[in-house]
Amino acid sequence: MFKGILIEGSRGDQQVSLKTIEEVELPAGDVSVDVAFSTLNYKDALAITGKSPIVKQYPMVPGIDFAGTVSSSDHADFKVGDKVVLNGWGVGEKHCGGLAEKARVSGDWLIPLPEAFSAKQAMAIGTAGYTAMLCVMALEKHGVTPDSGDILVTGATGGVGSVAVALLAKLGYSVTAVTGRSEEADYLKSLGAEKILDRAELSEPGKPLVRETWAGAIDVAGGQVLANVCAGMKYRGVVAACGLAAGMDLPATVAPFILRGVTLCGVDSVMAPKQERLEAWKRLSEDLDTDLLDSMITEVPFEDAIEGASQLLEGKVRGRIVVPVTG
Repeated sequence: MFKGILIEGSRGDQQVSLKTIEEVELPAGDVSVDVAFSTLNYKDALAITGKSPIVKQYPMVPGIDFAGTVSSSDHADFKVGDKVVLNGWGVGEKHCGGLAEKARVSGDWLIPLPEAFSAKQAMAIGTAGYTAMLCVMALEKHGVTPDSGDILVTGATGGVGSVAVALLAKLGYSVTAVTGRSEEADYLKSLGAEKILDRAELSEPGKPLVRETWAGAIDVAGGQVLANVCAGMKYRGVVAACGLAAGMDLPATVAPFILRGVTLCGVDSVMAPKQERLEAWKRLSEDLDTDLLDSMITEVPFEDAIEGASQLLEGKVRGRIVVPVTG
């Protein structure tokens, strides 16, 4: 038996509590893991609060991330004692996730914990940081270099945004950070942002095309914000889109794409192939200044994680939320 956060009931009538769970209640999988650290991501917060239909079956342990130690394995790639990380794969949505002391998953979903990081540091990065790295790799793949011009990062005080700003700055890019929290300007500059842009400047309906400003962008917002970002891209600029915090719609025109050759590149971290994940984590170990991680995280005790989900949705948390489970 072990402790875990459990979402029970049904869609629209769910109950969430920290309770004792029997190991036999865990879903099928060929690797069991003693979870040391997990996280609270935006998707976890939506699942715990029930504000969006993230949970696909009940009961469900939320938590799309975890880092821990293999306790049993029938998978060729992992043995008892191995340190591992999991991001995505529908965990916390369709398969019990990381906000519990134990997890049982497919070994195909796991990657070895990079030697450069502790379990806590890996969760300080988590899905958000790994997604940020995938976005940076997408910009690079499409030819955006530090010499191309300014890079815009929306939602810059959030998990993806914070890591994206730090990565881009370390790689030599000039970064403009977008935030609705002006009081966090010093924090963003400490991560490497050169300019701060008020989110309000991108939140209202705008023209199909505006002055060419950014060579690249990493967008977590979607909606009107993404439409305005596309309108302000330079010729052959590239936008890596990975979120929908401002909405799932895209009230844009084709003008940026057919008149300026802008590329809108979708980035998915949930089902990304294993080799791409390994490359992203390798790059994180090389390109992320680990000295900045402490400034990016808020550590929330396991017993307070349910309340922390509401605070995350209310925009009261910057950077990443790390949850020590048994670590």
